[in-house]
Amino acid sequence: MHEQNYCSLETTKLANALIQVQRILQPATKDRLNPFTHSNYATLNSVMDSCREALLSNGIWLTQYPIPAEPGHLGLVTKLVHAESGQWQSSHAVVPLPKNDPQGLGIAMTYIRRYSISAMLGIVTEDDTDGNLPKDSGKGGQRQKRAPAIQDSAPSSHLPSRSQPTQLPKLDGIAYQEITATDGQVCIVATGNTQAKKELLAGAGFKWNPQRKMWWKYAQAS
Repeated sequence: MHEQNYCSLETTKLANALIQVQRILQPATKDRLNPFTHSNYATLNSVMDSCREALLSNGIWLTQYPIPAEPGHLGLVTKLVHAESGQWQSSHAVVPLPKNDPQGLGIAMTYIRRYSISAMLGIVTEDDTDGNLPKDSGKGGQRQKRAPAIQDSAPSSHLPSRSQPTQLPKLDGIAYQEITATDGQVCIVATGNTQAKKELLAGAGFKWNPQRKMWWKYAQAS
């Protein structure tokens, strides 16, 4: 294969921006079950959800486009561009087509896109157990629960009155709201400038839900 340039001559500003991206990058949730291997995997939507906001807030443009490859294969370029400086970095991946038709092309495109993005940004994946522990976790290894589905129409004023949990940290710019999940349990959601307080919230037992972009915990755990 002919030699290619995979980055601009200067990458200092791009590298500094990508450091900030990786500081706030969220794991991609394994949100889909492969019916053939019976294993969970992170879809392209999940991968993009984990990095989209981090890239945009740091001025990084992510683009992917197909390029010619040998027959029966798909070539894809993934490129990260720093909008302010124009500095860039790219990767070139090639995968065989599962079928030599439009459907096979679509399958290969989705597959190679999510793996290329994950490799370039260092995205890791975590299991979505839907609140259930894996069968082999009986020896003390408890997995993190998935954030419960929340009923948006159930504000805290509809809940039975009870005292505010004393264990909630008093943080400037952070407010707490009690809402009922679809499983009937009461959850506490932190709102406000949570990005600046994420370490303190995590220390208080809150968990980050990348799909709903919120910090939450069960009220009974307070």
